[in-house]
Amino acid sequence: MSETVVSEMETPVGIPAPGGSAKAEPAPAPSMAGRNVRMESKKLNFSYGPKQALWDITLQIPEKTTTAFIGPSGCGKSTFLRCLNRMNDIIPDTRVEGDVLLDGNDIYGTGTDIVDLRRRVGMVFQKSNPFPKSIFENVAYGLKINGLVPRSETPERVEKALRRAALWDEVKDRLDTSAMGLSGGQQQRLCIARAVAVEPEVLLMDEPCSALDPIATGKVEELIHELQRDFTIVIVTHNMQQAARVSEFTAFFMLGRLVEHDRTEKLFTNPGQKITEDYITGRFG
Repeated sequence: MSETVVSEMETPVGIPAPGGSAKAEPAPAPSMAGRNVRMESKKLNFSYGPKQALWDITLQIPEKTTTAFIGPSGCGKSTFLRCLNRMNDIIPDTRVEGDVLLDGNDIYGTGTDIVDLRRRVGMVFQKSNPFPKSIFENVAYGLKINGLVPRSETPERVEKALRRAALWDEVKDRLDTSAMGLSGGQQQRLCIARAVAVEPEVLLMDEPCSALDPIATGKVEELIHELQRDFTIVIVTHNMQQAARVSEFTAFFMLGRLVEHDRTEKLFTNPGQKITEDYITGRFG
């Protein structure tokens, strides 16, 4: 679901109005001592035309963990997620200020190879989007267009990706059939397999379970736990319980600002900001 421009929302108590003169306090940051930071943003601002959607977002994402972004609709969490692999570039009249670093290199720097960036930082969308091709061709697609492996090695990589997505046993006897014949939950796991087949460093997930039933959601959540052994995962979710189940770190966004970022257990049991507590306890949102 695309997010509304945050300046059109009502401003809750404790958050400066977008574009207002009040200066927001920087969001408390969790300690990353002993952790390798895979991605980070520094004072990131983002605008859709004249309307600013993100204000001074500074956030670190440690490798091989799951970080959840939470907040009400229109808070900027999906906009920020799409900044992490420049998916917002396809939207006309947008503007980015600040830095987004991947392994210390600014992805908005001159000379960045966007195709290579999106291979390194893959994405799974809210609605599953399998190609009208066979199951095998869906998973092999990224390998082929990027020329990542010889043709003889493609079947092995496809099987590895399907196993990682916990889908191999369900589809191994019908790889040549259309992916459109899979159930909704299977299609979403197929999209995850397609994303991990190219061995990204970071996997972004924009509400990947919002259209799934509880059983399919449970399978995707189990899969996230497995995948974080090999990948850095960032997930946007409206489901507070899901964020608590799958993530090690959680960032709470409100009206285009990062309000709080901490270890998930601490943020949910002892948040440092009153507005965070109000949101996670259902007083608004």
